[in-house]
Order: sequence, then C-alpha cells, then structure tokens
Amino acid sequence: MTHAAWHSAGRTQRGKQRMRNEDAFLDCPQQGCWAVADGMGGHQAGDIASQAVIDTLARLNECGTFEQRIESMRRCLQRLDRQLGVQRAHGRMGSTVVALLLEGRRAACVWAGDSRCYLWRGQCLYQLSRDHSWQERLMIEQQLNRQQAQAHPDARALTRAVGGREPLALEVLELCTRPGDVFLLCSDGLYQALSHCELGSAIGHGSPQQMVDRLFSQVLRGPARDDLTAVVVQA
Repeated sequence: MTHAAWHSAGRTQRGKQRMRNEDAFLDCPQQGCWAVADGMGGHQAGDIASQAVIDTLARLNECGTFEQRIESMRRCLQRLDRQLGVQRAHGRMGSTVVALLLEGRRAACVWAGDSRCYLWRGQCLYQLSRDHSWQERLMIEQQLNRQQAQAHPDARALTRAVGGREPLALEVLELCTRPGDVFLLCSDGLYQALSHCELGSAIGHGSPQQMVDRLFSQVLRGPARDDLTAVVVQA
C-alpha cells in the first residue's frame, strides 16, 4: 500500500509558560496516518498519556480494508483508554486525540476531546471535528451563543478524552478527498491563539513544512501560554 500522493509535516513546542510539553504528534505518510494528542492540562503525567496515544496509533496495522483500519484504530484507543483508567487510581491521566486516516480518495477523521481537524478546500477553511467540551455542549443543549458559553467556569473542561471518567466514545467523520485538499490537525494551544481567518491564510499556500512554520511563527509572536502542535497533510 502506498500513500506517495500525500505530503506532510508536523511540529510541537512547549508553551512559554509551561514546565513541559504535554502535546505529541504522529506524522506517518507511509501508513496514511497522522494524529495530534494533547495531555490533559493540570493532571498528572499528561505528557505520558499523550505519548501513549501516539505510540498506540504508530503501531496500528495498515493491512485490511479502510473500514477495518478505522475499526482497528477505535479498538486500540479504547484498549488504551481502559489501561489509563486503571492507572487513574494513582492520579488522573488522560489525553485528547484527533487522527486522520487516508487511503486513495477516502479520508476518516477520528477524535475525542478538543484537538481539531480542519480542511482547506476551494479557498475555504472548514472545521471537520466538533469539540467535546462543556462549551460546545452548552451551545448545543442550552442554545447559548459562543460568548455566553465561554463565560461558563467549566467551558474548557472536556466531555470526552482517552483516559477520561467515561468509557471512550470516539467520533468518526468520513469524507472523499479532492486534489489540492489540505488537512490541519492541531491542539487547542494553536487554534486558540489564531482566528479562523488566520488559520486559513497560513495553510492556503506553500509546502506542508512552510504552512506549519507559518502557523508557529504567528502563534509565537503572542503569549503562547499553552503547548502548541500542528500536523499539515497536503494532497
């Protein structure tokens, strides 16, 4: 199986006010698999949890049909979720995950938490993933606007994560790719620091490495309090 048509680049960096980087990423074009994981901030061993997510995805078998690969990813992450749950007795240990699988012209975005997947297509930026956060839940269930939901004291709290309190429920979005598509996987430390327009302008042209460098340059001009990670995949 070859994925030579896809080009990618990834980068992660510790936030300016962080003691250690709790983000991790996977950039594996030869297997058509990419991912970003963000260890749950403020909890014990967030960096270990995020790296465990990436290590698990890196070991996935690329054999089988596309549907079987998605199911294999789901099973592996759910197994890790149970393992982290056992360790939770010694302190909470969890991570977000957003992963992208590509094969031919098929794509699948798989996620839990608030790390995101975006698609740049036809000069427009689309957010493919939907945050699993209290802010998002308040907007949907109580029909609050974004500003009202952001004011809630638990707005940033996650409603799903690998190693969270509830058994892991992954969300999956499948789509067909088109020539020229660009996917961006990123942690909240990156997208929180940039507007939707700034994200789009950064990944609208150039090579994946140039896009990643442009994103980081823009964020690092600001306070960059949180760890930031980005993976860009280009057709």
